[in-house]
Amino acid sequence: LQVLETCVNNCGESFHHEIAKFRFLNELIKVLSPKYYGTWSSDKVKSRVTEVIFSWTVWFPQEVKIRDAYQMLKKQGIVKEDPKVPEDKILPPPSPRPQNSIFDTDEEKSKLLARLLKSNHSEDLQAANRLIKSMIKEEQEKSAKASRRVNTISEVSENVKRMDELLESYRKQELSKSDQETLQTLFQRCEKLRPLLFRLASETVDDDEALGK
Repeated sequence: LQVLETCVNNCGESFHHEIAKFRFLNELIKVLSPKYYGTWSSDKVKSRVTEVIFSWTVWFPQEVKIRDAYQMLKKQGIVKEDPKVPEDKILPPPSPRPQNSIFDTDEEKSKLLARLLKSNHSEDLQAANRLIKSMIKEEQEKSAKASRRVNTISEVSENVKRMDELLESYRKQELSKSDQETLQTLFQRCEKLRPLLFRLASETVDDDEALGK
């Protein structure tokens, strides 16, 4: 179980997908179930298995099979209550990380994290856990901003392209009433997006490529 947890903490997404399969989860469930090895397994081992599965439901909420397996154990009364995962349990870093991830670009934080993870003191492990959480939050905020920027630029580009097409038609002939209304709607939408573009530009002054777009 210790080796398994170490692998979860240090390996990537493909490993996480393997542990989230019923085929693998069933082997852990057998250790707890009285129908299989539960009667012979020690309380210490069963407690540890429960803690491991529960921690995965927290760390990998997107893996539905892990959650289903854990809920089944609770429904059957094999798990009476959720275990408390100690603060010094290290959360696995998000995987796979995007390019220019804060885990790679913030050299100072990365060095501090590496030093804390190598320590044997529980205080340092708790500090590492807090640092990982803050870095993940920062990573998510950065990703959300980038996504909002891409979506906004895409919407503006499509609106302007459609407006150009309608204006080109207008130069050649009179627009129908529905086309005139469409043109007006596109114009109003672009007017609303203008201040958002300015704000997005001010947020990306340190990113030449994003600012260029």
